[in-house]
Amino acid sequence: MGAVIEVLMSYCVYCKSEKAKQIHVDYHDKVYGYPVESDHELFERLILEINQAGLSWELILNKQKYFQLAFDGFNIEKVANYCEKERQRLLNDKRIVRNKLKIDAAIHNARQILEIQVEFGSFKEWLDLNHPLTKNEWVKLFKKRFKFVGGEILNEFLMGVGYLPGAHDKNCPIFDEILTTNPKWNQV
Repeated sequence: MGAVIEVLMSYCVYCKSEKAKQIHVDYHDKVYGYPVESDHELFERLILEINQAGLSWELILNKQKYFQLAFDGFNIEKVANYCEKERQRLLNDKRIVRNKLKIDAAIHNARQILEIQVEFGSFKEWLDLNHPLTKNEWVKLFKKRFKFVGGEILNEFLMGVGYLPGAHDKNCPIFDEILTTNPKWNQV
């Protein structure tokens, strides 16, 4: 029992709190801060962060499977080609966040990622070529191409996929695990 308490005491502050739900702990332990290789997963994570704006992360995590279904598995090419019919379908889908600006941003951002893929080979390669940047530099870079990408959204997105430090406290066991798999993670 002592070892369990010791591990919990070294976790990030939120995961130690009484408010922490298992869905948060699972996300913390298995997803948050780990590097992402797939453009589709990077796109998904960006869209989820955009949809979280003004809402709780718990709500987004609970709706993630419905977002995946509604946005065709976050297939960038499919979302980029959405027309008014698909846009209306999303606006009427009660399982996801039905915000016109966020849905329009998802479609626009998918189109931007397609352009990035043509120019740089992949969204991931574009991120890698620009790393390391400060949060403010990332915001300036993203705002040139993308919609609905303010400082907090990008901070969480970039921390969550391993391009900005801060996803985990330095005494958290996940911090060392991520640093081992992604030495550039702690660079700014």
